[in-house]
Amino acid sequence: MAKLKLEDLKRIKERVHKDNSLREGGSTAKITVHMGTCGIASGARQVMEAVLDEVSLADRRDVIVTTSGCIGLCSEEPLVTVEILGQDPIRYHFVDRKKMRQIFRRHVLIGEVQHQFALGKGTEHETTP
Repeated sequence: MAKLKLEDLKRIKERVHKDNSLREGGSTAKITVHMGTCGIASGARQVMEAVLDEVSLADRRDVIVTTSGCIGLCSEEPLVTVEILGQDPIRYHFVDRKKMRQIFRRHVLIGEVQHQFALGKGTEHETTP
C-alpha cells in the first residue's frame, strides 16, 4: 500500500469539507444526530427517526441530516447539532422525539434557537451558551 503524502491528505480534507459544506448543493441547514454508543443507549435512534419524519413532512430538500460518533459529552446525550447557513452551530442536549420536533419546526424552519434545550453554540471546540 502506497504511503499518503501531505498533498493527498489536503485533497482528502478539501473533498470531505466540500461534501459536508452547507453552501454546496443548495443546502441551508445541517442537522447532526450524535450516535455514539452512549447516544444510541440514550435514545438517539428515536431522535433520528423524529428528525427524518419532520424533514419528510416539511418536504425540505435543502436540509442535510447526518450522524456522527461520540463527541465526549456522554452525560448530555442524546445530542444534536443544528447548523444554519451563515450562523453559529447550536448544540442541543437531552434531546428526545418531542424536543427534536420542536427544534426542527422552530429553529430549522423559522430560525428561533430553542435556548431552553441548548447546550452551547459555536464550533466543535466552542461550547459557550
